[in-house]
Amino acid sequence: MKPGSRRSPGGGIDALLPAEIAQKAEQIGAQKIRVDAMTLLTLSVLAGAFIALGAMFATTVLAGAHGVVPYGISRLLAGIAFCLGLILVIAGGAELFTGNTLMVMAWAAGKVKLIEMLRAWTIIYVGNFLGAIGTALLVYLSGQPFNANGAVAAVAMKLAAEKASLPFDQAFFLGILCNVLVCLAVWLAIGARTTSDKVLAVLFPVSAFVVAGFEHSVANMYLIPLGLFLKTWAPTSLWTQIGSPASDYAALTWLAFFNSLIPVTLGNIVGGGVLVGGVYWFVYLRPRTN
Repeated sequence: MKPGSRRSPGGGIDALLPAEIAQKAEQIGAQKIRVDAMTLLTLSVLAGAFIALGAMFATTVLAGAHGVVPYGISRLLAGIAFCLGLILVIAGGAELFTGNTLMVMAWAAGKVKLIEMLRAWTIIYVGNFLGAIGTALLVYLSGQPFNANGAVAAVAMKLAAEKASLPFDQAFFLGILCNVLVCLAVWLAIGARTTSDKVLAVLFPVSAFVVAGFEHSVANMYLIPLGLFLKTWAPTSLWTQIGSPASDYAALTWLAFFNSLIPVTLGNIVGGGVLVGGVYWFVYLRPRTN
């Protein structure tokens, strides 16, 4: 092979071209339908835990930054830290609901039935929820949020309260924008050849959604329950340390959490399934007449 030439899609070293990524994404979506339910659920629990670990990393990075580091810089650092979650999902192997909205491509191509896609989404969503909320409980029990004299807990509470109180329409549109970026990261990672390529593919789209404050349903499955665990179980000394009583978070409830998940989840489906998966299917895979 001549230097600088591009190898075939099957075994090359260059990144796949967009049309090749589309074909591969369609194939991946069809293959996942055939995975047995317990395996799919287990991989989904892992993905929920991985995203939670990324959120824990980002929350810790934000601790103490308010008023010390400029807003944009602190959000950028948190966004880079949050990338840990999707890097673990993609490189480590796990099933994330938001990324799997790209299954729409396989459905549009007739490779899977609608009921099969919805079944897979349901299993993955439930698994993500279990992994994320389970990790939130473990993080609380570990005492990690009480580090830095409660500064980590203060950030966690603030984030949880803000996310749980978003109006339905705003949460929906923030969810759309978030999953456009997440699925573009997944899209680029599908075309990558090496682990380092996949990491770089994830870095900028994912950190961008964190910086902008968009809403990711699986990340919220960790962030809001962690805030609820702190509100319910934290010792009195924490409220003294952070200078804010638990009564300030009266609106942070389990009902508010579940209500907030609905618009964010719907927005994630539209952003990833329609604006990324649907558009790329239309561009590269739709049937054409000569």
